[in-house]
Formats: sequence, C-alpha cells, structure tokens
Amino acid sequence: MNLHHDGGPVVSVDEVTRTFGDVVALDHVSLEVGPGELVGLLGPNGAGKSTLLSLVSGLRRPDSGTVRLLGQDPTHPVARTTLGMTPQETGLPATLRVGEVVDFVGGHYPDPVPTPELLEQFGITELARRQTGSLSGGQKRRLAVALAMAGRPQIVLLDEPTTGLDVAGRTALWDAIRACHQAGVTVLLTSHYLEEIQALAERVVVVDHGRVLADDTLAAILERVGASRVSYSGPDGARQEHVVSDSDQFVRDLVRSGTEFTGLEIRHASLEEAFTALTAGAADGEGRETRHAPGAESGRARAGLTTEGVNR
Repeated sequence: MNLHHDGGPVVSVDEVTRTFGDVVALDHVSLEVGPGELVGLLGPNGAGKSTLLSLVSGLRRPDSGTVRLLGQDPTHPVARTTLGMTPQETGLPATLRVGEVVDFVGGHYPDPVPTPELLEQFGITELARRQTGSLSGGQKRRLAVALAMAGRPQIVLLDEPTTGLDVAGRTALWDAIRACHQAGVTVLLTSHYLEEIQALAERVVVVDHGRVLADDTLAAILERVGASRVSYSGPDGARQEHVVSDSDQFVRDLVRSGTEFTGLEIRHASLEEAFTALTAGAADGEGRETRHAPGAESGRARAGLTTEGVNR
C-alpha cells in the first residue's frame, strides 16, 4: 500500500509540544521531511530527538500541535504500514535464531525482503543460526537496523543506529543505510556522533533543549560557523592549528611574519564546531531556529557530544 501523496511531505510536524511532568521535551517544534530525503537529527543526549521520533512513529501523542506520517495520524495502524523503525533499545527473543526473527518480522508485511538477502545486505549472514541471546551488543544493533528494513519501508526512523558498534561495524551499517536511501527510502536518523551525521546526512536538523536551532543542508550548517581551520608545521616540525574567521588574511600575516612553515592546510569548520557554536547561541538565549551566524563557541564537554575518528 502506498499512502504517500504526490509532492507532499512524508513527515510533517507542526508546532508540537511534549512534556514529561515538569520537563519540556519538545517546545513548539515544526519539521517537514520530503520523500527520498536523508535527514540527520543532531543533538546532545536529552535534546528531544528520541521523543520526536516516538511521536512520528505513533508511539506517543503530542500535548499540542499535529504530527502526520504520509499524510495520516501516525497513531493509526494504517499510517504505519510503510514505516520501519529502530529504537534506541530493541528487545529480541533470546532463544530465537537470527533467521527466525527476520522471518517472523518479515511475515507481517505483504512483500518482505527475503531473509538471506536482508542478512547479506547487513553483513550478518553468518549469524543466521545463532540465538539472539548469544549475540554481542553490536551484532544485536545490526540485526535491529536490518529488521527496520524487512518490510521494504518508504520511510525509516533510526534512533542512534550505530550505538555499540566498532568502527568496522559502523562503516558497514553506514553502507547499508546509504544503499536503502539510494533505493528511494526516506531516512530520518538521530545521532550524537558528529561524524555519523556528517557521513550520512544531506540535511541536518540541530536540536537542543527541545527546540530546533537550525535546519539546513550539511554544507550550510558548516558555513554558519564562518570559520576555517588552518594548520601547518613550524620550524621545529610541530604541527600547529588555528581556527580563524579569515583564512586568507591569516596566511598573509603568517607569510609577512617570516615564520618558516610547511604542509599548509586550510579547511572549513567541522560539523562539531558548527554544532558547538549553535548550541552556545541557544544557551545564550538567541531564540529558536535561526538562519544567521550563531554566538561564540562553548566547550565540547558542555555540548555532551562524542567524536570518534576523524570527521573531516
């Protein structure tokens, strides 16, 4: 069944607020995701990312505002027939084998991906006869994401999809997510791994304290910092690195100073730097979503983010 309306958004969130007691998890959030987009929700733990996905998937209702999935109320089962989802925590029957779990989930859909094909796509063919209770945390995570794709969904919600994976497992899962997206699946994923969003997303929605701070292309988010990182090796061979607002002027001043240097490199600010600047602006009270340059940088620790590997 294809519920999507031609030209309409796959996901529509309009002025949604959701509270848990005294905690405001989402504060008048609006967001639209079009067909075929790969959108990354970036924010620290507790920013409201998982709550937003729970509303889109119909697991929770908003206190105010409206949520639509393929044009319908996501709390209605018919609206979820083309939805795949991997939550942060997935309970798998410990005594069932991996192949049996995939068969069981696939049996709920009219045209599921054949189990051998799905297992191969996610690099877990060798686990087919293993009981899920014997799997490592990373293996369970790869299986959970594979199950989200079992029914050939139009849209997939992935909440921290690579948590617990090593570098090789994460890279393999990224490749599988890209393949699904290239096949036309709309993907909305959350992560606090900056390099994950930078590696996968075409569009980035920055969320913090239940508010959307920025919603733009990856390139535009990076450009908002308005800074470049200049690095070079000094006379003693030690590598030096500077974040500057005008890289051309910095290099001119460096040459005029007579300092000897080699291996000059100039690059735009990383997504980490962009995010830190945006959340710093929010902490300083700059309001909700903005499409202008944010305030000054804050410490990485305050942002509560994890960076693994090189996110260049």
